[in-house]
Amino acid sequence: MALKKGVIALESGKIFEGWSFGAEGESYGEIVFNTSITGYQEILTDPSYCGQIITMTHPHIGNYGFNPEDMESSRIFASGLIVKEASAVVSNWRASGSIQEFLSEYGIVGIEGVDTRAITRHIRQAGAMRAVISTLETDPKKLLAKVKSSHGLVGLDLVKEVTCRDRYTYTNGVKTKTKFKVAVLDCGCKLNILKELALRSCEVMVFPAFAKAKEIIDFNPDGIMLTNGPGDPAAVTYVIETVRELIEHVKSSKTALFGICLGHQMLGLALGGETYKLKFGHRGANHPVKDVQTGKIEITSQNHGFCVKQESLPKGSIEATHFNLYDGTLEGFKCKDLPIFCVQYHPEASPGPHDAGYLFDRFISLMSEKNA
Repeated sequence: MALKKGVIALESGKIFEGWSFGAEGESYGEIVFNTSITGYQEILTDPSYCGQIITMTHPHIGNYGFNPEDMESSRIFASGLIVKEASAVVSNWRASGSIQEFLSEYGIVGIEGVDTRAITRHIRQAGAMRAVISTLETDPKKLLAKVKSSHGLVGLDLVKEVTCRDRYTYTNGVKTKTKFKVAVLDCGCKLNILKELALRSCEVMVFPAFAKAKEIIDFNPDGIMLTNGPGDPAAVTYVIETVRELIEHVKSSKTALFGICLGHQMLGLALGGETYKLKFGHRGANHPVKDVQTGKIEITSQNHGFCVKQESLPKGSIEATHFNLYDGTLEGFKCKDLPIFCVQYHPEASPGPHDAGYLFDRFISLMSEKNA
């Protein structure tokens, strides 16, 4: 069978060519790179990657295939996948099929045979940018014209594309008696966040991102979780307003509030802070973060292109708790007088290390104090 040509055009003018190994088509998004060696299935199905074309820096991707158990959501949300070499052989007893079949099933364009190191170096130097990945159009000039007329992530609300439509209860089959009620505001939630809560005897009610604060408060939760999600946090004004109202509720009820990734950014904005776009973002499973309180270094899983500006947060009432050791950016903070805390990285892992799992236990402790 003859290989079909695939082309990647970046708004900077760079062109990369390879061969199609997923669905045929044409897709637009912000081109980014991820340094994880494994976990490509969790990455592809993470709703936070909505609107992004992912370049995997590890040269060999796909050798263990995919399976239904490792999905982080209902489908692939990434706009496309670029790899050096897609494995033609699947060797894993849990595999349901190959990565080629996985991409084709969800209509996602994949291109292999590309110098992914060159793409990564270019993104690091020039910054994240708009791109198009195509197996339909191979004329570089036409593709460049198309990508330059496409929309970037700044100012774009992608949360509305990934949130659930209606509230629902998550159990994951856990039959133990629940001790705490947790309301999860779904801005693009990964399933493993819900699993971690259910494993800790939580009754988990998931609310869509457009739910009003009153609806969440009427559930009478012991804790509120603000999840990860895609796009520009400043563009999701309705969630920011909801979080402001939830903070006011915390002041009187002492309900615990925990934010992860986009949830961290939403908290920062709701408290009066600012966010800004990183040059090329943090994406991978090997990012070192320092816990200021303990002095310990955590190896963390990350996926974010925006960051909270530390100096913009209210002085005196907010305490920085975690910092990224690659670039010194803020990775976590807490309210000094309220049971509110958040981190920019992913303590639920999947994929990645479990160093930060203690943060879920901290959330449980704050809910226990509320009920003491």
